[in-house]
Amino acid sequence: MAPITCIADLQALAKRRVPKMFYDYADTGSWTQETYHDNEAAFQRQKLRQRVAVNIDNRSLKTKMIGEDVSMPVALAPVGLTGMQHADGEILAAQAAEKFGVPFTLTTMSVCSIEDVAEHTSKPFWFQLYVMRDRGFSENLMQRAHAAHCSALCLTLDLQVLGQRHKDIKNGLSTPPNPSLRVLADLALKPRWCWNMAQTKRRQFGNIVGHVDGVGDMSSLAEWTNSQFDPTLDWSSIEWVKKHWDRKLILKGINDVEDAKIAADIGADAIVVSNHGGRQLDGALASYDVLRDIVDAVGDKIEVHMDGGIRSGQDVFKAMAMGAKGTFIGRSYIYGLGAMGRPGVTKALEIIHKELDVTMGLCGETDIHKVGRHNMVL
Repeated sequence: MAPITCIADLQALAKRRVPKMFYDYADTGSWTQETYHDNEAAFQRQKLRQRVAVNIDNRSLKTKMIGEDVSMPVALAPVGLTGMQHADGEILAAQAAEKFGVPFTLTTMSVCSIEDVAEHTSKPFWFQLYVMRDRGFSENLMQRAHAAHCSALCLTLDLQVLGQRHKDIKNGLSTPPNPSLRVLADLALKPRWCWNMAQTKRRQFGNIVGHVDGVGDMSSLAEWTNSQFDPTLDWSSIEWVKKHWDRKLILKGINDVEDAKIAADIGADAIVVSNHGGRQLDGALASYDVLRDIVDAVGDKIEVHMDGGIRSGQDVFKAMAMGAKGTFIGRSYIYGLGAMGRPGVTKALEIIHKELDVTMGLCGETDIHKVGRHNMVL
C-alpha cells in the first residue's frame, strides 16, 4: 500500500473497505450536495500570506477549547452511525482522541452507547444531544451523559426535520443492513468489515435500543427514530436543557449572524458555526464563508468554533485565522476509522496536526494563539 500522506488517501481506502450504504452515509450531502461541496471549496478560495526570514523554531499548537486543554484546536465531531464505519467505531475513535489529546463528541445516534464509550475511556468526553419529541427520553440521555462524566453537552439545533439525502434512500440505509441481494453482494467484497462486525454485539443505536419502551427490533426502531426529531425546538428549549445540564453547553448548527447573537445572549459556553456538513439545508452558506461575520458579531461574548469542509491542517489554520477558537472534524476522522480502525483515526489526527504545524511555520507563526487575519490575503 502506498504511503498515506493526506486525508484523501484515507478516504480512498475507506471507500474500498466500508460497505457502500455506510460510506455513502458519511460522504454525502442533501439534495444537490451544493453546500456539502461548497464547504470544502470555501477553504480553497482563501489564500494565505507566506512570510520568510522569521524564527519559527519551537512552534506550539496547544490551546484550550471551552476551558479544556487540547493538543491542537480540533475536536472530533458527532457523527451518526460511526459504529457502522468500523465495528465499535465510537469506542475506537474516542480512544484515539483521548490519547492524542483532543475532545471526542459522541452523538445521540451512535451505535456504541454512552456507557460503552465511558467504560472504554479514562477521560471525560463530550455528548451531542438531539432534543426529541419525547422529552423524557432526552432528559434521560442528559442524566446518562452526566453519570458517564461527560464534560460538555453539544446541543444540535439544525435537525428539527431531516434533510433528504438521496443516496441514503437509494441505498436502503439501515443498521444493521437489511440482507437484500444487492447488500449481500456488496458485503461479500468487504470481508475485513464483516469480520470485525462479527466480533461485536454493537450493531444498533446503543443509546436508544433498550432505553425506550417498545423499541426492540429494526422496524420499531426505525419508526420511533423517524417520528422523534422535534420541529417545535426553539430557543426556549435551550432554557429547558440548561435546567437539566449544569456543565459546559455548546450550541451546534449556527449559520446566521442573528442566530449567533441570540445564542450568545442565552448563556451557552460556545457555538459551532455549522450547516451540518451540508446534510440539511442545501444551498446554505458554507460554514467558512459565514464564520468571519459571526466572529465579528459575537466573538467577544462567546467562544466560536466551526465545522464543515475541514480536510486538512491548512483548513484548521484558516478557521483559526478567521477568529475561531476551535474546530470540529467529522468526515476527516471517519475516513480514517473506515480505512484502518483506531490507527486510522490516529493517522487522520497526525496528518492534520502536521499540516497545521507546517502551515503555521510557513506563515511565520510559532504560537497558535497569535494566528489571525494578518496571515491571510483578504
